[in-house]
Amino acid sequence: MTAAPYSGSSTVPTGAMVVSGIGVVTPRGERPQDAARTARPAEPADWFDHRTRLGPRGYKYLPAASQYFLAAAKEALADARDEEDRWPGELRGAAVGTNSSAAALHEAMDRTVLAEGAGALSPVTAPYFSINLFGSRLATEHGLKAFNLTVTSPRVAGLESLETGARAVAAGRASWLLAGATEEALDPVHPGHEHSERGAVALVLEPLEAVRARAGRAYGHCRVSSLFLPPRTVAEGRGAERARQLIGSALAAWGADAAPAPRVIAVLDESPVGRAVATALGPAAEQVPAGAGALEPLVQAAGALAELSAPVLVVTAAAQGNLALALLTPPSDRPAGPAA
Repeated sequence: MTAAPYSGSSTVPTGAMVVSGIGVVTPRGERPQDAARTARPAEPADWFDHRTRLGPRGYKYLPAASQYFLAAAKEALADARDEEDRWPGELRGAAVGTNSSAAALHEAMDRTVLAEGAGALSPVTAPYFSINLFGSRLATEHGLKAFNLTVTSPRVAGLESLETGARAVAAGRASWLLAGATEEALDPVHPGHEHSERGAVALVLEPLEAVRARAGRAYGHCRVSSLFLPPRTVAEGRGAERARQLIGSALAAWGADAAPAPRVIAVLDESPVGRAVATALGPAAEQVPAGAGALEPLVQAAGALAELSAPVLVVTAAAQGNLALALLTPPSDRPAGPAA
């Protein structure tokens, strides 16, 4: 991502964007590296308390996924030592990815309408029939006025929130970005419920010059590319070859093909597309089982960023053909060109 030289003023800074804050809220723990290395456990009923995480008033009736993301954002902003007057609200943007934030809520709404009629819906939760509202409280609470985007592509939505936000920054829509993913467990009637995810990851990204000017921590650069591997190509037996081409082309476009091979973390399921991508990556890739939603790739990216000393490539894919890559590089390895 790029923007104009940082002057310590409210002008749009130039230079590469870096992750300056990380927030992780999951039942697996909240140190990013711990959450990334821990298998999804049985969840204690009291693992998340909105009163202690967010405050005693004003959050009780928010859907759980919204609470999770607000809590992760709160941690990320504190980690980045963010001050709202550092960047005008018009230069602060947000993007959140999700697949299942509203799934259980929508199922409950359907049951209520069928059993009692639409008049029985709660006026507090009824507006959340719209998936776009799950990030709305974040924007109002933190004065994010540049844009507020919601991305829902299967499995890759969290990484796409970073990519889409980067494009908006590169286009001059903002200079500061908060992006990530949030998920709530699927209703038991949904296929894949046993692989449900709960929690959120939030990342703060801002110009490297701005972070260095205040002696802040720059975890690393994060470049994302979303691609598509047609399931029909996989069914024809050409999936691994095509996945290799797609991944290779993305790395070449970033100039990463000439560098030492990065550590690869593959967040994949057992679908034909997932198996094709795993074959393309080869046995050296670290395999991490994908959950039902878009959270796990961000958990892995956050864990890698928290202790980043060399390039890491996070790869994920969905049965529908969605494929996304996130190349994480230390601040000294500044990538060339915009991140989108």
